[in-house]
Amino acid sequence: MSTARTLLIGITGNSVVHTDADQFDLETRFRMVRDAGVFDYYERSPPPGELDAHLRMSERYGLPIRAGGFYYTLGRDEALLDWHLHIGQALGAKVQNVQLSHLDAQGVALTDERVADAYLRAFETGAALGVTPCFEVHVNMWSEHFGRVERVADLVERAGSRFSMTLDASHVIFKIGNPREQAVQGMRDDVIAGRLVLDPFDSRSVTERWIGRDLVGHAHARPAAPNNPINVWGKHPDGKPGRGIQFPFTRPPPNTWHAEWNEAALAPWKQVMLSLLKHHATRGSRAELHISTEIIPFADYGAGARYSLFADSVACAAWLRSSWHAACAAAPATLESHAVESHAVSH
Repeated sequence: MSTARTLLIGITGNSVVHTDADQFDLETRFRMVRDAGVFDYYERSPPPGELDAHLRMSERYGLPIRAGGFYYTLGRDEALLDWHLHIGQALGAKVQNVQLSHLDAQGVALTDERVADAYLRAFETGAALGVTPCFEVHVNMWSEHFGRVERVADLVERAGSRFSMTLDASHVIFKIGNPREQAVQGMRDDVIAGRLVLDPFDSRSVTERWIGRDLVGHAHARPAAPNNPINVWGKHPDGKPGRGIQFPFTRPPPNTWHAEWNEAALAPWKQVMLSLLKHHATRGSRAELHISTEIIPFADYGAGARYSLFADSVACAAWLRSSWHAACAAAPATLESHAVESHAVSH
């Protein structure tokens, strides 16, 4: 039996800015995304009071809200995640991106078992609503030590459920060749010992393992480079510069970025995305995959940049779509892998 697979490419709401100085209203953001002609959907979990406005803009601009996302702390935000899953259903979302802090509300570090239990609760709620929770690989979250992802997935599977993650490869790629960042949450020793491999060109790498295990239920596309330069133009409230988890996808104009740009530096990040697309086109068991560009204006990312972050998202989305078509063309003839052309890419 042949299997048809769909890729939908969207954008997160925080990405719809040119620079961090922009303060676009909701309608402007929806119009920009629609007019770009490369996006299939919009990703956001609206705050209280903005649900109706998002539904109106979604209908007005023919742009579905197919994904939501937020950050949560156990012992405080269980009800918030439950609410986001419910409003996700109301908006038409199919996935909810979940950033789960590595500390609970009392400042206690989460064990793998507590993360798995939180996932199982969210999965049960989401299953009844048709919204899949996807726990994200992300800095400052439980998953910043990448070795925990498969351990949690094992616990979830032993409980009889399927673990779904959001793969944001930027959080892996920027740590390559960066001992300071690898030391966060005690991961450095595992990297040195070879228990964790970060290089995506190595078949043993964490990203290849996650993709190969079919764990990826959602993805965020934020370009990054190995040992990504810290963001000296982005400052945290304490004055520290941004960690540097974002690299321009296209060559920025002179004096619009704080570091030297080299397209070859993007090769490892692109390798992860190409591997994900190939897996989805040929071996993945999920009929549908959402990938949202997330090139954002915050301190650890693109704060202070003077080139257009939104234009970078448009270029990245176009590259993802062309790469998807190439992956489908190379897929075995027994598979009817194809991209669904949405209204966004048809005019």
